[in-house]
Amino acid sequence: MRRRTLLTGTVLSAVAGPVVGAGAARAADPGPSVTRIGSSRLDAQALFFVSYDGLVNNNSFQKNGLFTYKGYQYAAWYTADRNAVVGRRALGASTWSTVKVGHTLRYNDSHNVISMGVSKTDGRLHLNMDSHSDGFTYVKSVAGLLDNPAGLSWTTSRFGAPQSTLDGLALTSQFTYPQFISTPEGRLQLSYRVAVSGNGRNALAEYDGTRWTNLGEWTSSTGTYSSEHGSSTARNMYLHGIDYDGNGRLHAMFTWREQNGAVMCNGGGITNHDTGYVYSDDRGRTWRNNAGAVVGTTGSSDRVSVTDAGLVVDPLNADHSLMNQESQFIDSAGRPHAIISYVPGRFGQCTTNYVANRTANGRAFLVRKSSSGAWQKTEIPVPLNSSQRTKLVLDKYNNAYAIFPFGRIAGASVASGHTDWRILFDGAGLNAFGEVVIDEMRIAQDGVLSVMYQEKSSGTTPSALHVVDFRLPA
Repeated sequence: MRRRTLLTGTVLSAVAGPVVGAGAARAADPGPSVTRIGSSRLDAQALFFVSYDGLVNNNSFQKNGLFTYKGYQYAAWYTADRNAVVGRRALGASTWSTVKVGHTLRYNDSHNVISMGVSKTDGRLHLNMDSHSDGFTYVKSVAGLLDNPAGLSWTTSRFGAPQSTLDGLALTSQFTYPQFISTPEGRLQLSYRVAVSGNGRNALAEYDGTRWTNLGEWTSSTGTYSSEHGSSTARNMYLHGIDYDGNGRLHAMFTWREQNGAVMCNGGGITNHDTGYVYSDDRGRTWRNNAGAVVGTTGSSDRVSVTDAGLVVDPLNADHSLMNQESQFIDSAGRPHAIISYVPGRFGQCTTNYVANRTANGRAFLVRKSSSGAWQKTEIPVPLNSSQRTKLVLDKYNNAYAIFPFGRIAGASVASGHTDWRILFDGAGLNAFGEVVIDEMRIAQDGVLSVMYQEKSSGTTPSALHVVDFRLPA
């Protein structure tokens, strides 16, 4: 399992037209569409500062910064005075009720997002926040708060005191990228990175309704990766997503980031390379490549490594400013899809300025597993005009939607094999800064795409934070 190869028979292919078996569309199924049905303002003066080209209230890796559960929608952000707050509203309502949870943001670092999760076993809301390769702050609600939102008041007293551990479980002194995921049984898992960019490992912890357990690390930072330019012996795996499908399989698409810039053609680029895929059928305890071979065991010395066979589904060297942590979504048949973005080779084979080159020539691509098991890739013919990330969602018919920076939305039909991309909403009137946060849960609940975005500002002048709602095909 230690030789880095592409998985035979599943090398990704580009498609330019409809693909037989690419989806399960029937003749009567509608194509993609969005109808704006409402908007609401969360905060007239939300915290604003630009760091790593992004905002702390709207970052792509902020999983469940906005979510829906049992008829209510929840959002988390930092106010102008740096207080962490959580808001909720009944679906369809235009006003939000907010509570402070007892924590203030420490640094002007856009990585220090607030991520939320629901433990369905006891109806608690969990928050993890304010972490970038250091400690974190954790807050949880009383039991049952999310199970009975209409009957329990929305007050600070419903939340426990901020903690620097998970109820006494200390994970790591270098913690980043909290992402909560619910297991099919209703347990809550926390995905996070140990250590630092270019030399870190992914890990999981799990809450069973009574206590947290650290399952351990499941990726490795060691091994040698070599390009035509040079080699690197340390890296980290950046997840595009980590999600369960309806049958209980846990999917993770990703890219690698090398520590050593010698793997690039120019120091102005970024060392991300390749798009990979692994899955787990035992709640994240063991990990398999696309062929089903075990390539890592969580908490053991044999973890998923850059040298493992069969991980890469779309090969790309480190010369094209490939984005990390973009977006993943699982379709109704349990097939993984991801959006990745980079500067295609037709614009040159060596990016020399990561931000400038991506802004001028970056393009997004849909990478997906088809019903035949083959991996396919389609360019989305919309200039990024940004160095930032694009979000992906699928509707009930498996039509695909790309939500670009500035709130632009493009769609492609499953009937075409996701090749007929067109702009559905141009972002007009939003004045959105860049990346947006998506409510993944609401799409399944009532077919509405809710998008959280923050208005453009300058310096550290606070700006308004909004949620806009779009009806998807019924």
